[in-house]
Amino acid sequence: MNELLQRLVKDAQLSPEQAQQAVLTIAAFVKEKFPMLGGAVDQIFAAGSPADEDQA
Repeated sequence: MNELLQRLVKDAQLSPEQAQQAVLTIAAFVKEKFPMLGGAVDQIFAAGSPADEDQA
């Protein structure tokens, strides 16, 4: 997920906070539209999240 955040910051010229919110919004949208993918979405977007880095 860190790579995605970095790309959003660089390519879309978002602040790190905006990039994080964009990813959370996309994850919520996918989970809403495709509930059967909810667990997979959580795992994908949780990998490398800032919370994970704090624990490292």
